[in-house]
Amino acid sequence: MNVKYFMPTRVVAGKGCIVANASLFSRLGKRALVMTGKSSAKKCGAGADVERALAAQGIACGLFDGVEPNPGIANCRAAAKAARAFKADFIVGIGGGSPLDAAKAVALLARNELADEAIFKGDYPNAALPIVAVPTTAGTGSEVTQYAILTNDAIESKSSISWDGCFPTLAFLDSSYTVSLPRGTAVNTALDALSHAVEGYLALKSDAWSRAIAYEALRVFGNALPRLADGYNDEDLRSELLLAANMAGVVIAQTATTIVHAMGYSLTYFKGIDHGRANGLLLAPYLDFIVEARPQGVREVLDALGCRDVGRFAELLGSLLGERESISQDEIRKFSAIAIKTKHVVNTARGTGKADIESLYAKGLRAL
Repeated sequence: MNVKYFMPTRVVAGKGCIVANASLFSRLGKRALVMTGKSSAKKCGAGADVERALAAQGIACGLFDGVEPNPGIANCRAAAKAARAFKADFIVGIGGGSPLDAAKAVALLARNELADEAIFKGDYPNAALPIVAVPTTAGTGSEVTQYAILTNDAIESKSSISWDGCFPTLAFLDSSYTVSLPRGTAVNTALDALSHAVEGYLALKSDAWSRAIAYEALRVFGNALPRLADGYNDEDLRSELLLAANMAGVVIAQTATTIVHAMGYSLTYFKGIDHGRANGLLLAPYLDFIVEARPQGVREVLDALGCRDVGRFAELLGSLLGERESISQDEIRKFSAIAIKTKHVVNTARGTGKADIESLYAKGLRAL
């Protein structure tokens, strides 16, 4: 039996957990660069809590609030320059997947001079700065993964930094930061986390440990998603989704993702479809496709979600997705040609050719 499990991130959860555990910051240094998007960290209160906790420990706080949606290499280089100028000892990322992934890339680039083509290769000469992650959405699980997903214009898609040095040292989970999320954002991030749990459970790299965590995440999603379809005002629901997203992040840190993510990247890059929604559009066709290779695994996924079959799963997703986007035949061919070249293909339990990917796109969206 060949099994590996590595999770070096300390996770602290609960309302007010940042201020209550402010002393944990003091172990990381005396100067922190806080990275956020334009407004979400201020709106939800996480930024103020981090500033208060840092001040209580006598830690100087710099701010880079220019993280872009789906950040690219240039955006991260600008933030890394700010980190070096501030002489940051560690990085604090606050937000959804974009600020958290950017924080990891910046922690790496602040200590390593790398050409664009070397950023995604691993085996870097110098350790990254320590990273503290504060998710304000219940979706990406980035606070407990070694991945930083960046827009890569050179390949017209997204590329992943995958390096153990990018695991955050510390993650704070406080569901009160998700209260101000628009319902659409809450749905899309939940679908992203759901895709992590589903893909992780069925990935070729899965094992008994990762499946046990994925199953529990799926069980929580099975209870939470029908309630999310009705609204996002339930405090317990927000807490459950944040925990499930965190567990799903732990899963993909061990298993990585599959063809669903590779396909979703083109939907985001070329069509501007939110990453989580892009994955959600493809999940039901993916289960139908993968069942031939993993019938028991698919059955277990559906059982955990409380769905009698893939059709019921598709109905559940439909209640969250609403009207699906259209996709042309030219787009299907172009996107499939990109996806087939990715490492995600070899982690997919069923042999996957270009024609299979084209079929999945056609089934997940409205093919023209």
